[in-house]
Amino acid sequence: MRFGADGLAAGARYLASPNCDLRPEGQDVTLLVVHSISLPPQTYGGADIERLFTNRLDPAEHPYYAQIAHLRVSAHLLLRRNGDPVQFVPIHMRAWHAGDSAWRGRRGCNDFSVGIELEGSDADSYTDAQYARLVEVTRALRRVLPLRDVAAHSDIAPLRKTDPGALFDWARFLRALARR
Repeated sequence: MRFGADGLAAGARYLASPNCDLRPEGQDVTLLVVHSISLPPQTYGGADIERLFTNRLDPAEHPYYAQIAHLRVSAHLLLRRNGDPVQFVPIHMRAWHAGDSAWRGRRGCNDFSVGIELEGSDADSYTDAQYARLVEVTRALRRVLPLRDVAAHSDIAPLRKTDPGALFDWARFLRALARR
């Protein structure tokens, strides 16, 4: 995988989200944030994540959606259970994925991070295809951005978030990332 000058990943389906804006002037992107999401919770394969990230989620479609349909959120990329990537925000733009957050003493992680969502939940293991694609995406990001850190959403917003959860195998991901 590679990212073009337009900030889009070759091979990813692009579905533009309005939930983004320009990064602060001169802001280096040094952090990758790993998230997880499923809509409805612990249900996989539907279009509702895409609807949430493009402000088209119908609050009447599921009881849980009434709580979240008003949110204006998105990630840069979503990795489906089969590893297929869907991109919502070009990597040079600020996606609204981290919310109230801090990393290494810096507040507002959206300013200096890229957010990758794994289709999943704290209660389910992630797939081989997702780990492989996450490694591929991380390597591609490192070729075009000065990434120094990778963190969980729960690391940057510990009082609010638990994702990607205890079933995300950090050792597996980091070992695979270190291999050439």
